[in-house]
Amino acid sequence: MYVSIFLPWLLTIPFLVHSSPDQQPKGLLINCGFDVKQTVKETGLTYIPDDGFTFSGNKTSLDAKNLLPILSTLRYFPDKAARKYCYTFQAIKGLKYLVRTIYYYGGFDGGKEPPVFDQIDYANGLSSYYEIILVAHIKTLSVCIARNNQTVSSPFISAIEVISLDDSMYNSTDLGAYALVTVARSSFGNEDTISFPEDPYYRLWQPFKDDSTDVVSSQSSITTSEFWNKPPAEAFVTAITMSTTKKLDVQWPPGLLPSTRYHVSLYFRDDRNSKTNTWRVFSILVILIPDTKSSIAPLINAGEIYQLMPSYFPITSFGIRHNVMAMEELARGFDNPPLDWSGDPCLPRENSWTGVSCSQEKMPRIISLQLTNLGLTGILAPTVNNLTALHHLWLEDNQISGSIPEMNSVDQLETLHLESNNFTGPIPKSLATLQYLREIFLQHNKLDGPIPQELQGRKGLHIL
Repeated sequence: MYVSIFLPWLLTIPFLVHSSPDQQPKGLLINCGFDVKQTVKETGLTYIPDDGFTFSGNKTSLDAKNLLPILSTLRYFPDKAARKYCYTFQAIKGLKYLVRTIYYYGGFDGGKEPPVFDQIDYANGLSSYYEIILVAHIKTLSVCIARNNQTVSSPFISAIEVISLDDSMYNSTDLGAYALVTVARSSFGNEDTISFPEDPYYRLWQPFKDDSTDVVSSQSSITTSEFWNKPPAEAFVTAITMSTTKKLDVQWPPGLLPSTRYHVSLYFRDDRNSKTNTWRVFSILVILIPDTKSSIAPLINAGEIYQLMPSYFPITSFGIRHNVMAMEELARGFDNPPLDWSGDPCLPRENSWTGVSCSQEKMPRIISLQLTNLGLTGILAPTVNNLTALHHLWLEDNQISGSIPEMNSVDQLETLHLESNNFTGPIPKSLATLQYLREIFLQHNKLDGPIPQELQGRKGLHIL
């Protein structure tokens, strides 16, 4: 899953987690730019370094006092040639995940203005985070950031948290087609942020108050394990209401939102004694309006708002999955693939892998590989034969060795440029089966044997 969106609101990170050393959310907590595993004293949570999850970028640390460890280091990405920078994690196919990426600028590059890049915007020198809920469509999950037209310095990231969610959560939205981008998650009337371990899924429930409302507290304990989306019991300790039967009208979240589709979950609890013979009845619109039968005002304990974002991973067919798997194997065959060769090769369309061109279909396929003079070493993996929509394969002026794979399935191939490499062995006979092939350049290699007889003299075919 590729995550890339320009976030129009800023969320300040609250770090009020208090857990014992043996308590951890179910998932990965990653401290970007740090070298060893570390338990954060303020939270009791253990973070691991980001080495092995990404193969690009540089590490640095911030010389500032009173910073939490996960904000005191970061990884930044100065390479302007790369189209995106990705972290890749092992995942369970079909499982839901909450992914949170955390950022603190701190002037790491000597500047006063933080960079702007896809996934996040910054303001006022604060730390901030971006959060999304999604389903893993394959056995890996990629989190990527990318430059945009406003990026003038290096994109960076401070920490990544990948938490697995229960299958029953957020199932009113088709998470096969959409992801949920967090807009707001609030505990109304509360003084502090609610987080892990009170919420085992490490969601952050920010406090929300409104001067025009009253805060009420519950009088008894509650178990929420069977509630929709499994909110923490602590979110039901307080609520906001009105002193009379007036409508409960609050601006939540405080900022303006884009005109688009949203997932909204609201949570209510009324634990008054049933013998009071009063009724709390109201309709839920954009505001809470008391019903004419109600003798007391509406109340609300907690709520969540998510923006629906179309999934960037429309892998619904066997062929498309094999397209991605073929490119991943191709990347492993090279000793030094381009730095942005991770995540999805084609999506988003403006951030495809270096040298990779894709079709404009709803489920894009790779139609061209143009990797001329990139200093590539290693081998050309046999899975190139799975790129069945490929029209052009240009790898000239590199140091690629090994044999040229069979390409009988790449039946749309028009041009093949493998000259000036270190290929050895025979010229594959399967090239003769490619009826659209009009250019084959193989000179300046260490190949054995002649060009297949079936190719010699073919009308319109240029061979070197």
